[in-house]
Amino acid sequence: MATPRDPSLDNAKMGLVVLVVLGHTWALLPSEAEAAWHLYDFVYLWHMPAFVFLSGYLSRGFHYSPARMWQLVTDLLVPYVLFEGLLAWFRLHVGGERLQDLWLDPHFPMWYLLALVAWRLVTPLLRPLPGAVVVAVAISIGSGFLQGEWMALLDLPRILGFLPFFVLGLKTTPEALEWVRGRFPAVLGAVTFAVIAVLAVNLDRWASTGYLYQRPFDLMDVPDSTAVLTRLLVMAVGLAGTFAWLALVPRRSGWFTRMGAATMIVYLFHGFAVKGIEYAGFPAWFDGHPWLGLLAATGFGLAVALGLAAPPVRRVLGRVVDPFGPAQRQLREAVDLAVVAAAHEEDSEPVAVGTR
Repeated sequence: MATPRDPSLDNAKMGLVVLVVLGHTWALLPSEAEAAWHLYDFVYLWHMPAFVFLSGYLSRGFHYSPARMWQLVTDLLVPYVLFEGLLAWFRLHVGGERLQDLWLDPHFPMWYLLALVAWRLVTPLLRPLPGAVVVAVAISIGSGFLQGEWMALLDLPRILGFLPFFVLGLKTTPEALEWVRGRFPAVLGAVTFAVIAVLAVNLDRWASTGYLYQRPFDLMDVPDSTAVLTRLLVMAVGLAGTFAWLALVPRRSGWFTRMGAATMIVYLFHGFAVKGIEYAGFPAWFDGHPWLGLLAATGFGLAVALGLAAPPVRRVLGRVVDPFGPAQRQLREAVDLAVVAAAHEEDSEPVAVGTR
């Protein structure tokens, strides 16, 4: 029997993927839209750490087996190859852009698929390891010192930089997650978000947006010691925001909860909508009207995220995201039917009567 889905986790995942879409639409607004960029910094200080944390928590059962390894291929690598190619075609033929290093330098939404593959491959090694979180933090900090053009390949800085949040998810127990959902943690979470909002408004005074993308330290234009301390501080803020999100996310099941099963569809398809309005001239539509632009970008982002997750849409798009799914289900049904038929045939065999 399948394990029942946790409504709070589905609510958390769906809320986070909506924020992913909103972040990408807000990024289209001109620099004069200060409110939009403050919102952007507020969200990016914690929403990707929270996303990675949940990915780690939901990957706790991953192990090296043929079925699990094949699942990495069908659920992550095939969609990466397919959608990286489709988005490149869209950018070339609709946007008239010029691209290079296709599949080696992922588009803005696609790096996460490769990151999940890498993180899950090390899950059986890190999950039982004492001090795995410390090791992951050391890897994250150490990755900041790596230099060279090869670092752009496969978005390695972000894969290594966000690793601590994935390992924290691996190490989190259901009991710990249940505690976070209490009344006191919810109050603490609201206060935490208020503090993060202040930090976001003043981000340029203590960090910069580059730290939110896990960029190498040589691009930060500060001494290495300052870059290390700033990354640790940004990491701590991301962890606090993750806690706040999990503490405040609703536990009730509803229409939004049911959309939580469609986060991969929203994640993979929203890039076409974002690039589409960029090519249509959206950034220039609201020059001189920053608040109107923010409202329009927010409304568009919400419509895209919720529209892609709507049941009629996700039933159609799910076949593209998981092309192997229908065949695998039919194969399982055929095997189950064969087993039932064999059992029925065995039960219906005449009982042999002994002879002298």
